[in-house]
Amino acid sequence: MNMRKLNRDDLYSLEQYAGVRDEFRGEVLLHKRNRRLELGSNAALYFEDRMTMQYQIQEMLRIERIFEAAGIDEELEAYNPLIPDGSNWKATFMMEIPDVEERRVMLGQLVDIEHRVYVQVGDMEKSFAVADEDLERSDEKKTSAVHFLRFELNDEMVAALKDGAQLAAGIDHKNYQAEASPVAENIRRSLLGDLD
Repeated sequence: MNMRKLNRDDLYSLEQYAGVRDEFRGEVLLHKRNRRLELGSNAALYFEDRMTMQYQIQEMLRIERIFEAAGIDEELEAYNPLIPDGSNWKATFMMEIPDVEERRVMLGQLVDIEHRVYVQVGDMEKSFAVADEDLERSDEKKTSAVHFLRFELNDEMVAALKDGAQLAAGIDHKNYQAEASPVAENIRRSLLGDLD
């Protein structure tokens, strides 16, 4: 999987995209099935990559009817940072609490949760997320329901994963603990493709 950043040449024009949208959307939805990891009953990681970001950009251009170079470049600038760099995973982290009042209360109890999400290769040290590098999404009273996370992996972790080491992920917060151990094989295989 080639994780180079997207540029204007990689994108469909609005007219081209209208013609291929249904097919491309179908491919992306299939792809995303292997990139969503539930962590307990109210949280999930959506691992991003070149394909998920191209879809996001194409949809933004379509919705906003953006066809000028400057506008396209703005979208590329916003979404390219969410494409993994070969030694990390990037994910959208979502607290999924449908009830508005329950969500408000929970987000007040989960301050700093975005820094307590981790991945772990075999029995190596946990790699905790670097959160919200673009802008702060929390304060001392509440956290946001959506965060952007980066998980850095060292060479030893990458080599171990390629050799078949087990992958786990979880959340270690005083008010929310969850672990996926091991991470399902279809997700693990998809994430391996990000490590080139």
